[in-house]
Amino acid sequence: MPVDHYENFPVASLLVPKALRGPIEAIYHFARAADDLADEGQVPAAERLASLATFQAALDQLEAGATPAQPIFQRLAPVVRQHGLPLQLFRDLLDAFSQDVVQTRYRDYPELLDYCRRSANPVGRLVLHLFGRDGAEQLHQSDCICSALQLINFWQDVAVDWQKDRIYLPGDDMARFGVTPEDIAAARCSDAWRQLLAFQIARTRALMLSGAPLVHHLPGRMGWEIRLTIQGGLRILERIEQADYDIFRRRPRLGPLDWLVMARRSLTM
Repeated sequence: MPVDHYENFPVASLLVPKALRGPIEAIYHFARAADDLADEGQVPAAERLASLATFQAALDQLEAGATPAQPIFQRLAPVVRQHGLPLQLFRDLLDAFSQDVVQTRYRDYPELLDYCRRSANPVGRLVLHLFGRDGAEQLHQSDCICSALQLINFWQDVAVDWQKDRIYLPGDDMARFGVTPEDIAAARCSDAWRQLLAFQIARTRALMLSGAPLVHHLPGRMGWEIRLTIQGGLRILERIEQADYDIFRRRPRLGPLDWLVMARRSLTM
């Protein structure tokens, strides 16, 4: 199932045990639908926030023991109850998506990571809960992977996000490297831009690799699913580097040959 933040990576693929594909898809359907509400660019902000508030209200119903009427929650409710999933993680997702409606710039890297903590990390944590692998170390490693995936999506989508008047590059880093919003608007791939993006890629790669040991804590095929996910993220970073950081003229994507590379590298993790 495609999810924009993870469109380059496997989601509930055949590597996932069959019994958990449905629950994982239910989680992603919730995240995708809520993210779509936040991203309806032609809809006034107040209406988008009101739509997200209906999801918050549905979570409140679910917490009170009721099953909300919306089809997404009809599917999600039994998953939450059967696996004891923390509803706060779903609320964190909604909080991040609501933030996307009203905030278009980020002051520094810690502020951006706080957004990732709510926009991406909850999905990984929910999946770990499904597998009963929710120890502190495992959750931290999952957070590193999910935040890195979110950041990778930002770096490959700078031009796309600009069309929504969003810049996820930390403002203090942009100032330090001498890159302005006007440079992004002009799709200016200058030396300053290359240095800025190279810095972000190096930091994101290190974050991803710090979470990679998680694969050794996950059983069987799920471990291979996460191996491919990690390698997919790292491969996108390589694609950006190979394009000399010019994401304006060609958005990095994964092709069939990339998946072969990812599969081979997964064997040595």
